[in-house]
Amino acid sequence: MSYQKSKFHHPRLPVNDLGLTYRDYEGALSTLCAGCGHDAITSAIVQACFELSLPPHQVAKMSGIGCSSKAPNYFLNKAHGFNSVHGRMPSVTTGANLANRDLTYLAMSGDGDSASIGLGQFAHVVRRQLDMLYIVANNGVYGLTKGQLAATADKGVTNKTGELSLFTDIDLCVMALQLGATFVARSFSGDKKQLVPLIKAAISHQGFAFLDIVSPCVTFNNHASSTRSYDYVHEHITTAAVTDFIPVKKEITSDCQAGVCEDVCLHDGSLMRIHKLQADYSTNNAMKAINDIENHKQKGEILTGLFYLDPNGDSFHEINNSSDTPLNKLNQDVLCPGNRVLSSINDSFR
Repeated sequence: MSYQKSKFHHPRLPVNDLGLTYRDYEGALSTLCAGCGHDAITSAIVQACFELSLPPHQVAKMSGIGCSSKAPNYFLNKAHGFNSVHGRMPSVTTGANLANRDLTYLAMSGDGDSASIGLGQFAHVVRRQLDMLYIVANNGVYGLTKGQLAATADKGVTNKTGELSLFTDIDLCVMALQLGATFVARSFSGDKKQLVPLIKAAISHQGFAFLDIVSPCVTFNNHASSTRSYDYVHEHITTAAVTDFIPVKKEITSDCQAGVCEDVCLHDGSLMRIHKLQADYSTNNAMKAINDIENHKQKGEILTGLFYLDPNGDSFHEINNSSDTPLNKLNQDVLCPGNRVLSSINDSFR
């Protein structure tokens, strides 16, 4: 089996304002499970960047650890990239952003990377209003370590092995709204008509943009009691040597209309209820957005759409009066002004 992506390009592929095609924004061939919602997110990012005519070399892809943090390898192969340690992507992005504010920072994270080990860093990068797009691919489980429940899993649900979620979930959109994010939205990986415009708007936003994307895990979102679960398949396979089984599944898609509630059937037969905001929803009231999210959650619904937008909010660089020139372009005498200036600074503290 070959994992090399074909370099063939159709000679009449559409081009954007930069003369680039959709294929120029792709990355490596995905090694995620077939049908994974994260691949749909990758496809939406590729389309959004292509339509925005974003120069790939002006983008910095940032990530942490998890299935979602593997995804940046599958888009924008000509962009900069940094895969940090678990939960520490925000601090690495802060340093990079301070060093070069001219780049577009596009970060991919997951429910564990942001809501568990990285919760503290997530909270502070929001309140500091760092100029970036922070995407969370949210499936409620830890896919790389066999499906343990994540902190974003709803209380009362079970995972593949039947483990019950005993604790209240962490809603990252609500937290982002409370901490002052100036762009907050939620979408579903299978709803490309909604997702692509949200990504384009978030990339174009000046300040901290947060996008939570519900992305069902095709391998670990099923219940152990189901006869269609993968555990059940394991128990009924008559092969001599099976160490694991990841079935090929079709990507789950949805085309829910604005203001309508739709039940999305997952691979195990369970339902996820999506409610899309009305097109004329007011996005300038953070408290109303929080109440709307919680009210729909009480009804068992996941509210999607643009919750809040403040186009005039202060950004990290404006608050800190940081250098307009990237640090790697500053002269040595500016970066290190000498003992005389250092002594003057020290004297100011006496």
